[in-house]
Amino acid sequence: MPLFYQQNINESTRLGIWKIEEPEQFFLDVVPLQRSITHPNKRLQHLAGRYLLKHLFDDFPYREIQVAGTRKPFLPDEQYHFSISHCGEYAAAIVSRFERVGIDIEIPTEKVFRILHKFLHKEELLQFNLAASQVVMMDVIGDFELEESDPRLPTLLWSIKESIFKWWGWGEVDFSDAMRLAPFDLKEDGHLTAMFIKNEIEIPLRVQYRQWENLLLTWTATEPDVIKRVD
Repeated sequence: MPLFYQQNINESTRLGIWKIEEPEQFFLDVVPLQRSITHPNKRLQHLAGRYLLKHLFDDFPYREIQVAGTRKPFLPDEQYHFSISHCGEYAAAIVSRFERVGIDIEIPTEKVFRILHKFLHKEELLQFNLAASQVVMMDVIGDFELEESDPRLPTLLWSIKESIFKWWGWGEVDFSDAMRLAPFDLKEDGHLTAMFIKNEIEIPLRVQYRQWENLLLTWTATEPDVIKRVD
């Protein structure tokens, strides 16, 4: 069983990563393909993500999943809150009975340097000493050593904002302005503080992350009604 990683955050919230090595039929024997997907790899990712939901909570009602206009999957009665992410041969999911959640998984690539200005505020570019010249300054990220042009830090920052975007779930968010990240020391397993800002909404968030040699995972969780209470 290629369960790459699982973490039971608390009694009601669990996350996991599945390394996809099985044929389609392995997943189809457990979960249905709920929409037409022509690309075989994307179809496998779709199936693996939903299989993982049921692996984390065996009573997860995967047949009831609907997709909002913002492309966020959800359950109509919110029996569970959940988020899914895919990248390469990996699928990740977080499921919670009571918390609003968001998750993202990424494989670091130098392509991220091309879009730094699209998802990082100019203050964040200075804060993390990142530049379009693809140089990461080694003296600003704690005791975690990175070589010049190492894409792990900017990919991690992108992933953090992706997790927040999925946690938000309602689309129409400017990544550079609406999600602001506080400084943190880069480690293999850690967290940072972020602020989600949209219109009159300001919500502090704690985003967790975990790094492997060529894989990054980020996630966040809050009380489910935190947005309603400040809206």
